[in-house]
Amino acid sequence: MSKYILEACVDSVRSAIEAEKGGASRVELCSDLVIGGVSPSIPLFRQIRKYTDLRIRVLLRPRYGDYCYDSYEFEELKEEVSLFREEGADGVVVGILNPDGTLNTEQLSELKQEAGSMEITLHRAFDVCADPFQALEQAVEMGFDTILTSGQAPTAWEGRDLLRELQKKSRGRIEILAASGIGPEPIRNLIPFTGISSYHMSGKAELESAMTFRKKGIGLGLSESSDYKILRTDSHEIRTSVALLKQAFGS
Repeated sequence: MSKYILEACVDSVRSAIEAEKGGASRVELCSDLVIGGVSPSIPLFRQIRKYTDLRIRVLLRPRYGDYCYDSYEFEELKEEVSLFREEGADGVVVGILNPDGTLNTEQLSELKQEAGSMEITLHRAFDVCADPFQALEQAVEMGFDTILTSGQAPTAWEGRDLLRELQKKSRGRIEILAASGIGPEPIRNLIPFTGISSYHMSGKAELESAMTFRKKGIGLGLSESSDYKILRTDSHEIRTSVALLKQAFGS
């Protein structure tokens, strides 16, 4: 078993293929990564299963925005966990908060039970919770495998002090997966500072749309200027990051 993890966050088949080319350990699959990621479709999951041999953890998030969900959204999450378990996903990535910023352990425990033998990650809801050390212990107690975190900062490097503390306090009971702004240079600096051996990155490069005709004055999504830009995982970024982890932790 590898002594390190490089998880690529992908929202398309082509990005997953590039992640595999670069040597990623696994992928976190989502849709609409440009808004932080929401739940992907079953057909997208099946396509990635068809065209890669990657381990797949599926991000389940019913909407953009905060992580405090109503009863309808929670039922949606439970059904998605069940559906992706039946599809053969290796894991799911979830997070739910109470209005006071604590983990909603009641709902998260239900999702953990629904996940069965699948791996389960607490996503970056952790980064906006009130007490990260309490949340760490609760995640361990619930049987979560991983916490995805930037150390409650905009980037992992900015959150490096908390990441180091989380890694120390985890004592090997749960994987601390460093995220946000991750690439070769941050990994090179974070390894000796935090001791963390698991990293999450998109490794995205901006590509031009294949469209040659472009209607002016109409925005299709976030903005007119970004409608003809495609973000896709770059295998070179993944490969360079993997090489750094291999050098530090061995294969």
